[in-house]
Amino acid sequence: MSEYPQKPHPGRRSLIKLAGASLLLSVTPVSRAALNRTAGVLAVRVWPADDYTRVTIELGAPLKFSHFIVKDPERLVVDLEGIEFSSVLDGLASKIMPDDPNIKVLRAGRFKPGIVRLVMELKAEVKPQVFELPPVGNYGHRLVLDVYPATPPDPLMQLLEKNDRNNPPESALAENTEGTAQDSGRAEKRSDKPIVDRLITITLDPGHGGEDPGAVGRGGSYEKHVTLAIAKRLKAKIDAEPNMRAVLTRNTDYFVPLQTRVQKARRIRSDLFVSIHADAFTRPDANGSSVFVLSENGATSSAARYLAQRENSADLIGGVNLDVKDPVLARTLLDLSQTATISDSLKLGKEVLNELGGINRLHKPHVEQAGFAVLKAPDIPSILVETAFISNPDEEKRLNDNAYQDKMAEAIIAGIRKYFAKNPPLAKSKLARLD
Repeated sequence: MSEYPQKPHPGRRSLIKLAGASLLLSVTPVSRAALNRTAGVLAVRVWPADDYTRVTIELGAPLKFSHFIVKDPERLVVDLEGIEFSSVLDGLASKIMPDDPNIKVLRAGRFKPGIVRLVMELKAEVKPQVFELPPVGNYGHRLVLDVYPATPPDPLMQLLEKNDRNNPPESALAENTEGTAQDSGRAEKRSDKPIVDRLITITLDPGHGGEDPGAVGRGGSYEKHVTLAIAKRLKAKIDAEPNMRAVLTRNTDYFVPLQTRVQKARRIRSDLFVSIHADAFTRPDANGSSVFVLSENGATSSAARYLAQRENSADLIGGVNLDVKDPVLARTLLDLSQTATISDSLKLGKEVLNELGGINRLHKPHVEQAGFAVLKAPDIPSILVETAFISNPDEEKRLNDNAYQDKMAEAIIAGIRKYFAKNPPLAKSKLARLD
């Protein structure tokens, strides 16, 4: 996107990961104090997506701000107090791409002494969220401008429209109540494919994105790019299967909160949820692939607990507006019908782990469990795949290799096929859940 996070300052100490699954950077008191003394705008980053466009303004110190909407044409105006106009702000206009779904123009200028005014011209009516984030990881103070379309994209309708282009209309979100569908016959043509009698939907979740780069390899690779590349390859393979289709929680480089990833999967009533990551550790010799599922009774190892804590902190670095609450999703995550889903998740995880063992060393020979927030859909079998250690130089190279990414995607879909062959999907209602 417009700009990636800066490289670690010499005064900072790399611990393990940056937020969720990233190189977490601890800032010494001296360097933090120096950072806070730096007034003005340090950087501006723009992350466009159909869901929303985020503009992040990174500052050396907190500041006062105000914002309001102006109609005809639609504009978001933000006044920043206590800073002066700079070369960083002068380059704002160049950061907005012509194909940005939501923003037409972004410009800044001196409004009054000590006040800089930002004007964001919008392509349509939006619902803006403007909020501050405290320093975390490798970031200083951040002011976030999120512009959401007034009418947000409906993932269910997008799925139906895509399905209509590729399949007969009656196959969309339908169950085959007679159990003798033509699609079952097609599935039998290959012995390694599951026999399914209805459309199966799988949500693929490329970890991290946008402000949250994920783990950073020693060669400079970003986890968020690797996970998206593998997820796109896996999606293509799933979409090529009879009676299967895949949906991505993000298809470009932008941040998606952990709970929103779960919500997206539930809105289209997914049959499976697969979150894709690339691990990191302090020692460069750590290596291997892993699969994790949710635990109701604590983590199965200290390493699993530690990884879950880091993954769950991804919202800190990605930046979530804590003033916005979702009571429906809160009820979802407190659902008590989790036990059967975890059992199915373990079955899926074992099949995928076995296939991963054919292309890479396994970090642990069994599926591990911990309290991952992104796996908490109470009614969707969910797994988190750590494809390899991006902090290991050899595995980092492989993770960036097209052929290896394809092998990884093939291993995951092979595990999914075997899971459904042993655990045929149950019938479900014709309408996807809308909560």
